[in-house]
Amino acid sequence: MKKYYYDLHIHSCLSPCGDNDMTPNNIAGMGVVAKLDIMALTDHNTSKNCPAFFETARANGIIPIAGMELTTAEDIHLVCLFEKLEDAMKFDEVVESHRIRIKNRVDIFGEQLIMNQDDEVIGEDEFLLSNATDITVDEAPALVKECGGICYPAHIDREANGIVATLGVFPEFPHFDTAEFHDETKIEKYKSDFPILEGKNIVVSSDAHYLWDINGRLNYFELDCAENEEAIRKALIERLSGQ
Repeated sequence: MKKYYYDLHIHSCLSPCGDNDMTPNNIAGMGVVAKLDIMALTDHNTSKNCPAFFETARANGIIPIAGMELTTAEDIHLVCLFEKLEDAMKFDEVVESHRIRIKNRVDIFGEQLIMNQDDEVIGEDEFLLSNATDITVDEAPALVKECGGICYPAHIDREANGIVATLGVFPEFPHFDTAEFHDETKIEKYKSDFPILEGKNIVVSSDAHYLWDINGRLNYFELDCAENEEAIRKALIERLSGQ
């Protein structure tokens, strides 16, 4: 068993609320400074900066995970993670057909920049990415699974877009094997208030929108697998899916 330190909830400059300094290279570089082993890129309702992030993370010795922070029809945030980059991009195409297209107001929400591995802007999403899709929280797990991924509720200890604040409970159905916290000091209280959380995987991630938000070497999973990128990513996704 080996410890792998992680941050599994990070936004790039493609998220409208993400700082423009959150480029693929800067995120990977901050991972090096923070001494992280695994980082997941999880922009709002898109994975289009994941290909560039895979290149920059690998160049810096970081194990990359392609992901997305999906906003459901109920305005609940779910972290979606994929073992393979191509599966994340397939899910990106699925989500495209479920987005509610509202023109982005750059002056209010910020730019939505698509970049290559050299941090060069190669495109921009003209429609706001952070609003809700028409995918319900009940539908989301199956859609993600069909594309080879797993999902779980993001920052359940927050009022904004947290599943507990929105529904009043951590639901029994749909079933989630994992829950994410933003503030680890709240974990025990939530487990006391919502016993369903006992036995689930608990992830503590930053939801970083600025470089200085990215977690340091604080949280880890112990994994028993070959010490290569594919095996580690597979073992982590299996753990988070309850296998």
